[in-house]
Parts: sequence; C-alpha cells; structure tokens
Amino acid sequence: MLKEYKTIILEESNSVGILKLNRPKKLNAFNMQMLKDMLDAIDLVNKNDNLKSLIISGNGKAFCAGADLSLGENTFDNGFDTKSSHEADFRRDAGGILALKIYNSLKPVIAASNGAAVGVGATMQLPADIRIATSNSRYGFVFAKRGIVPDGCASWFLPKIIGIPRALELCYSGRVINSDEALKLGLVDYLVEEDQLLDTAFELSDLYLNSSSPVSVAMTRHMIWSLSAEDSPENAHIIESKLINSRGASKDAKEGVMSFLEKRDAKFSNKISSDLPDDFPWRKSIFKADK
Repeated sequence: MLKEYKTIILEESNSVGILKLNRPKKLNAFNMQMLKDMLDAIDLVNKNDNLKSLIISGNGKAFCAGADLSLGENTFDNGFDTKSSHEADFRRDAGGILALKIYNSLKPVIAASNGAAVGVGATMQLPADIRIATSNSRYGFVFAKRGIVPDGCASWFLPKIIGIPRALELCYSGRVINSDEALKLGLVDYLVEEDQLLDTAFELSDLYLNSSSPVSVAMTRHMIWSLSAEDSPENAHIIESKLINSRGASKDAKEGVMSFLEKRDAKFSNKISSDLPDDFPWRKSIFKADK
C-alpha cells in the first residue's frame, strides 16, 4: 500500500498505481472525504517517477453509485461543492474538481469499471485515457432525474467522446445503460470478463508505456486532450514546434534514436519530476484546478 486513506485504497503493482474506491457498503458513494483522498492520491502518483500509469477501479460490487445522498433533500445544497480560491462568488463542483485533476494528470489514467457507475461515478471516468467495462458495468448520467445538471465537466467531455446527440439523450433521460450499449456508443473502449478487468488494464498500460519515454507520454497526453479542442491547427503547430525543439535535444531523444539504430530496447532516463521542458505546461490552469 502506497498510503492509507479513509475512503480509497492506493496500491502499487508492476510500476502501476491502483486506486480503488473503498466504501463498498455504500456502493462506493462519493463524498467530500473521497474527493480529498482521490486528489491526494493522484498527486502522489504524479510525483512518483516509479509509477508509469494510474488505474482507477472500485472495491466491491459497484464502481461508484454516485453522490452519497445521506443528507437527503439538502444533499446538493452545498454538500458536494467546495469553495474556489479564485472565484469567491460561487462554489466549485466537487466532481469537476476531480475531473480536472484527472485531466491534468501527468500519467495516463485507465478507468476499470467493475460495476455500476452512476452520476459522478460515470463522469469521473470521462477524463481517463482508456475506459474498460465488464458485463456487470452500468453507466447513468442521472442528474436531471435528481433535479440538477451534469457535473464533472461532463458537458465538455461527454460530447467529445460519444457526440452531442447521444450525450443529450443520456443526460435528458437519465437512463442507465449496460456495458454492451456503452461499448457501441464509444463510452467504453474495451469490454472484458469480470476476472480479466485489472489484468486487461495492466496489459494496456504495458502495451502503451513500456517502450515509450514517460516525459514524452506526459506531454503527448496534454497535447492531444487540449489541442484537439482548438478551433484550428495553428496553435497545435506552435506548441508542437516548441516541444519538438525542446525534446529533440533531450537525452531521451538521443536514446530513442540510438536504441532504434542498435536494435535494442530503449532505456529512457528523463524523469517527469525533473525534466519537463520550460514550455510545458502551456495551459496556465494545469495543477491549479483543485486549489
């Protein structure tokens, strides 16, 4: 165990961080303690150069049954908001703070949904790089049924993943869909047997990251997530040019070329903790979304 928390379990296996939501008797319902624990855990993984990726899953039968509704009719008055330090006139949505933390991660994130994922349980998976489901997985964007609106920056993420019409349909109706439909919609990327969920997550992490530079992966993650939302490719060209110039002179670039020429596995030495170039991050909001 990497660190003890009240509502989650954070472990390490094969250089991968595994974060499991851990309120199984409450179907891993989300509360403010879970938000605090998850933010801290994601920071810990990002700062640990020995960890190449993060898998998020649930302990027990559910992934996350959504917000803890134990406050009854006052649940959404203020129980799931947190005060923003730079926007004093309103409270920031807790699900959005978590989604932005995942979005801003320097390590690839894999969501391995072991069961029901409703409300914030569904939206927290949207910023993941890969989403894996089993036959037990269910997804529901049930906010309108609770008299509120989508959280977790879902109005930005969900249409990009499944398209505007399908996003509207799921959010208008609030219906819970099974994993087969989620796969057809593109909401999940892989559908596997229940006992293969974490093994598949590990295999994908190895496939994508074992032969790649961690620093290059971190930068690529942010380039594709954010620059794909630009109105034109002009800014992408500027950012890519700056980062290619920077990385081209790095030890990793030299190792990448020489390992290819010498027909051997690359041994990249640059570290995320110390070797990110000055031009990264170019988005000023990065690392500040949860403060």
